[in-house]
Amino acid sequence: MKKIDLTITALSPLAIGQRKPGGSVSEALSYIPGSVIRGAIAKEILNYAEEEPSGDDDFYKLFLAERAAVFCNAYPAIAQPSPGQYFASESDIRVLPMSALSSKAKPGFKPEKAGVFDSLIDSFCAREQGHFYVPNNIADGELVEPCRGFYSQSQQRYYTHAVSKRLLTRVGINRRRATAQDEILYSIEVINESQGKPERVPTVFKGSILVQDSDGLAGQLYAFLSQQCRQIRIGGSASRGLGKICLEAAKPSEDKTNQRVNSIEQRINKFNEQLKDRWGWWSVLGDADENPTDRRSFFSLGLQSDAILTENWRRTTVVSPEILAPRIGIEAADITLHMAYTSHDYRSGWNAAWGLPKDTELITNMGSVMLFSIPKGVQSKCYKSLAELEAVGIGSRCSEGYGQVKVCDEFHQVVRECSV
Repeated sequence: MKKIDLTITALSPLAIGQRKPGGSVSEALSYIPGSVIRGAIAKEILNYAEEEPSGDDDFYKLFLAERAAVFCNAYPAIAQPSPGQYFASESDIRVLPMSALSSKAKPGFKPEKAGVFDSLIDSFCAREQGHFYVPNNIADGELVEPCRGFYSQSQQRYYTHAVSKRLLTRVGINRRRATAQDEILYSIEVINESQGKPERVPTVFKGSILVQDSDGLAGQLYAFLSQQCRQIRIGGSASRGLGKICLEAAKPSEDKTNQRVNSIEQRINKFNEQLKDRWGWWSVLGDADENPTDRRSFFSLGLQSDAILTENWRRTTVVSPEILAPRIGIEAADITLHMAYTSHDYRSGWNAAWGLPKDTELITNMGSVMLFSIPKGVQSKCYKSLAELEAVGIGSRCSEGYGQVKVCDEFHQVVRECSV
């Protein structure tokens, strides 16, 4: 599998809307979904194609095959070190887990704000030992609340990533008279094409495409993106001048399975070391049973994008042991789900190829976190399967960027005393 990194620079306002059932307002997302990138690139390929796609050509392998290319979401690369200041970060952009907490009065990363920490491990230890876990900010004792959004880490410092938006008001045109139509006035929420004042910075997003490169497909896709997709339009209201972007693709790099497996093994080991240490702290407060890490290996599964999950033909919002078991190759009875931080929403869209709206889907929101444990005897057998899960995703429509996960996110090791 090969990876093509994408850098998307906005040249005009972006109307990346999310349609909600029963709503008349299309709100703008703060990122570019993989489905939008996928649709825009597919449209450009079809515009240059001389023949209709068939069942064995490159277009079929990229978009319709069982192991189609995975178009990951593009998240904002604009970091905000302090109010009014912005810069384009080169670091990996990540999603804060729902277990992350920050001060209610001054939420955000240090040093400008009160700091952010994670509550997953402490919450589990407290609950298992019969305690209530109601944390506050250790610096000033203020109440804390969930902290959501995107972030990056560079040189031992954490940065918040966000984009500003605005409303564009438009009037409907009477096609017969070519004048303004009475009683048709509407507003579109858009992502600004630049950020900050007075020194403005272009709005930049970072994404990627994962391609099964059995016959040089990644190289061909890279060549097409570099030559034919430098400036394209994405999102809604393209005929009104919105959605113009500059798309830059990096040369395909090898996404090596061995490196991913080793990374997951290290993350799981560090996660269990932290859990064992925090269990010792909490056991001082009362009579505790034996440390659970002595018999079982724990790991977290965090959603880096929205996920569409199905269990027994029904929609669900939690990755259950029954869903996870066939993906990691062990019995569902050996997997225990201990905790779940999740929320849900609804998502729809527009299928340009069919000229029809997409079905409204129940989604589990990005940032959701689930804590699992398995017997230590089968721990080593799961590393490769978990690496495949990180690369491909979980749930439905993974090729559109849904269901991207991360095993044992390093942010879970940021405890309350060491907030960042």
